[in-house]
Amino acid sequence: MAAESPTESLQEEVTCPVCLEDFTAPVTLECGHNFCKACLSRCWEAPDPAASCLQCRDTVQQRPLRPNRQLANVLELAKHLSFQAAKRARWGGMRVKHQESLKLFCEEDQTPICVVYDRSRAPTVVSIPEAVQEYKEKCVAHLKTLREEREMLLGWKVTGEGKSQEYLKQTQAERQKIVAEFQQLRLFLEEQEQLLLAQLEKLDEEIVKFQTETVSKLSAQISSLSKLIDELERKWLKPASEFLQDVRSTLSR
Repeated sequence: MAAESPTESLQEEVTCPVCLEDFTAPVTLECGHNFCKACLSRCWEAPDPAASCLQCRDTVQQRPLRPNRQLANVLELAKHLSFQAAKRARWGGMRVKHQESLKLFCEEDQTPICVVYDRSRAPTVVSIPEAVQEYKEKCVAHLKTLREEREMLLGWKVTGEGKSQEYLKQTQAERQKIVAEFQQLRLFLEEQEQLLLAQLEKLDEEIVKFQTETVSKLSAQISSLSKLIDELERKWLKPASEFLQDVRSTLSR
């Protein structure tokens, strides 16, 4: 018995044992076997709350099904590999069968084919030169669009950089203006400070001078009054004849 190819083995691994089709939303049981979610749900519709696995016959309790994401990813890979293998086998077989050079191009499958190929099975068949010319023209059109878009983006880039430099110059000029204005303001405030401090210092000197002069005058007046008081007190103690002598002059002083 011939050994299975890797593709066939992979196809077997991604086949549901119930519906015998590719897994659809595969889920895994506690026993480790996999089934389509819909197939397993139909099997569990029986009244018995416990069911046995269809492959190992182990008793499995119904509970929330756990999706097998790894198997779903393998399934997508298997579909892709199967399609590519079938495509290669199809066109390879045609080339071997007809022993002809590939002079045609199937636009549907994007594959070169030989001239003996049945065109009814591939209505979008053109000659290789026609296909080359067609796709070269498409490439040229795309290149033109891409280059125009690149030029537009480059223009936007240059414009944006120019505006950015202009804005930077404006902010720099505004910064210098603010610094100069505040320097002038600081100089003005320093001058005003010195002026006010000088005025206060002069006022302090005048206050001290006024105080000194006032104290001097008051001291002189106090000394004069003390002398008069002393003179009256002595006169008060003298006999009547002496007391009355020059009493009016003393009182006028």
